[in-house]
Amino acid sequence: QVHLVESGGGSVEIGGSLRLSCAASSAPGNTYQMAWFRQAPGKDREGIAAFETTGETTIRDSFKGRFTISKDNAKNTLYLQMNNLKPEDTGIYYCAADFGWLSHSWYEGNHFAYWGQGTQVTVSS
Repeated sequence: QVHLVESGGGSVEIGGSLRLSCAASSAPGNTYQMAWFRQAPGKDREGIAAFETTGETTIRDSFKGRFTISKDNAKNTLYLQMNNLKPEDTGIYYCAADFGWLSHSWYEGNHFAYWGQGTQVTVSS
């Protein structure tokens, strides 16, 4: 089992930045893939970026250049740095985790068993 707690959301002006954190806790020795998702109002959940146990990262094209995923293994914390934020970035951001290999369709979210409670991000003028 993996327990996830997101933080760092808030209200920011257009063009601003936020760094989201996801603190993970699990039994010693467990390794798991982690990823960031978001759900905008009235829209389906979408995958943003993933961090594999190998240290490799993947980020979806629509977020490249503005969002960066990273992880501090010593703190068991996953980060999402978001720059040049736009109103369409408004939504609830979720951290997810699961054991095993990262699926090619990870961005659908169906392969992640563990989810945080989400943190709200609001971008406005």
